[in-house]
Amino acid sequence: MLQTLTERLFDDGDRTDLDPFAVFEEWYGLAKAAEPNDPHAMALASVDGDGLPDVRMVLLNAYDARGFCFFTNFESAKGGQLLANQKAAMVMHWKSLRRQVRVRGAVEVVSPAEADAYFASRAKGSQIASSASDQSRPLASRDVLLDRVATLTAQIGEGDVIRPAHWSGFRIVPFSIEFWKDGEYRLHDRVRFTRDGDGWVSARLYP
Repeated sequence: MLQTLTERLFDDGDRTDLDPFAVFEEWYGLAKAAEPNDPHAMALASVDGDGLPDVRMVLLNAYDARGFCFFTNFESAKGGQLLANQKAAMVMHWKSLRRQVRVRGAVEVVSPAEADAYFASRAKGSQIASSASDQSRPLASRDVLLDRVATLTAQIGEGDVIRPAHWSGFRIVPFSIEFWKDGEYRLHDRVRFTRDGDGWVSARLYP
């Protein structure tokens, strides 16, 4: 009988040919079927100029064998931090599955074509909001933001919203990916993959 990738992951046999991105895809598919809200939500950690960690929830917008992508205002706090120190960590926790995935790695800016394609896929209201918001900076009142959105909406009319230059995406290129599955009496299962040249090495970890 063929094993699932998850069964192979936590089997103490040979995992040398197991692709962590394939395991992630299996888990993410289960999460999309089971998680009631935002299965693509992830906590993203960066550091500021003083080395103080900063964490917030963002949405995973794309992933492939290169890494995990999200999009944001590059003039925001997280945008500035990631441009200055191109390293990050993320965790996705799916309570419905009692599983989580942790990723650490370098950060790179996605190509303009990737940013354009994702921006074009968003609802027009979200496109306008991204253009109108000075993300992370002080706001005198909510009415100020709503007025800016209304003004921009009227200016654009039926036309297309052009992706603003300050809005693009980051890709976390992982050097480690860890899979965690809940176990009875806190005897959890943990396996971490670490980049090794063009491949990966894996190790089971104590819970």
